[in-house]
Amino acid sequence: MTTSQQVKQDEMQVVKDYVNEVYETVKKRNPNESEFHQAVKEIFDSLVPVFAKHPKYMDNGILERISEPERIITFRVPWVDDQGKVRVNRGFRVQFNSSIGPYKGGIRFHPSVNASIIKFLGFEQIFKNSLTGQPIGGGKGGSDFDPKGKSDGEIMRFTQSFMTELCKYIGPDIDVPAGDIGVGAREIGFMFGQYKRIRGGYEAGVLTGKGLEYGGSLTRTEATGYGTVYFVEEMLKDKGLSFEGSTVVISGSGNVAIYAIEKATQLGAKVVACSDSNGYIYDKDGINLETVKKLKEVERKRIQEYVKEHPQAEYYEGCSGIWSIPCDIALPCATQNEIDDVSAQILVTNGVKAVGEGANMPSTLEAIDVFLNNHILFGPAKAANAGGVAVSALEMAQNSMRLSWTFEEVDAKLHEIMTNIYRNSVKAAEEYGHPGNLVVGANIAGFIKVADAMMAQGII
Repeated sequence: MTTSQQVKQDEMQVVKDYVNEVYETVKKRNPNESEFHQAVKEIFDSLVPVFAKHPKYMDNGILERISEPERIITFRVPWVDDQGKVRVNRGFRVQFNSSIGPYKGGIRFHPSVNASIIKFLGFEQIFKNSLTGQPIGGGKGGSDFDPKGKSDGEIMRFTQSFMTELCKYIGPDIDVPAGDIGVGAREIGFMFGQYKRIRGGYEAGVLTGKGLEYGGSLTRTEATGYGTVYFVEEMLKDKGLSFEGSTVVISGSGNVAIYAIEKATQLGAKVVACSDSNGYIYDKDGINLETVKKLKEVERKRIQEYVKEHPQAEYYEGCSGIWSIPCDIALPCATQNEIDDVSAQILVTNGVKAVGEGANMPSTLEAIDVFLNNHILFGPAKAANAGGVAVSALEMAQNSMRLSWTFEEVDAKLHEIMTNIYRNSVKAAEEYGHPGNLVVGANIAGFIKVADAMMAQGII
């Protein structure tokens, strides 16, 4: 080894030691928050070549600052159920980073919600929002409230109580929440109504994912699912592949999964499986999307009801088995850590060619290693599922201009944004010595824009 090679190796080790030290500090400050630790580690590991090339980021403590939320809000949410009993849930809002714009990120209602999950989602949102190229910072919120089995009246009373406290901390130029798991058009409508009632004015830009009648954007419902497919389509094109004639497995049956199924089918694929939190269905003839939409969007029933209308289909209890179905393309669109290393290896053994993450962090770090080590095309969540927040930002723009764009206009902008995210991720991966690794590429491309903005604004 030459002297210059030794010096370079020593410098790289210094950077690795620094990144490791900051990561250990994050773990110590945030004990027992495994999801947050996982998200931080994945980002930090990708940034080693950035710090080696640009030590100014270390000198300015960017890593220490970007991993600490600007603000964490936790609050009590009391409400009354249909039997007149008082219930109490916990609400959260993490305003993580506002360097490039107002905080932007969804609200999740699910019994699993805790500080760790909200912080991991908010941290990821910083880089995802940066990748869209739009002026929006990173934030996230939610509650451990479970909307399943609740009446419309209970949902309304809970969301009104939730917004009564949240409204103190949000606004069109401060923090703009949207929907997430458990929060759809119904919940956004109730929250918007309560916000308007308390604030005494019509601030359409305070929430996104609104109904079309009061400031919502066409294509917002479809955005995350369509965007995931658009991103994967670009990955496939670069390898001479396509959705045409491919077999696809998509987990989940909410908005993301439904519209990923729709767009993949439009592009010529056959989607053979989808799921909910109870189990999954396999239909060798191809999933009938209208039935899934009716069950999930209209009747709010479980996915197992599908087989009553399509007896050739099969239903299986449990969710992880969906990844044992042979497919060319896998799109995890349900929840975090749904694919572990065992499921990833099964997908690889069964011949999967591409994986696109439609949910937030649906693959464990070990699963991602399996995909990358086997040269599977892999679209990480912060890039592949950025379509939802991208169209949310387009909704904010329309609200600001008091305009409404057509479905085709918004869809075209979404397609362009997802293509740019892919190209920028590819470029960053190549520039920093990891060609083809979109995990590294997306993390770096998202980080640099935010880091430069933070440096320009001083130590705040």
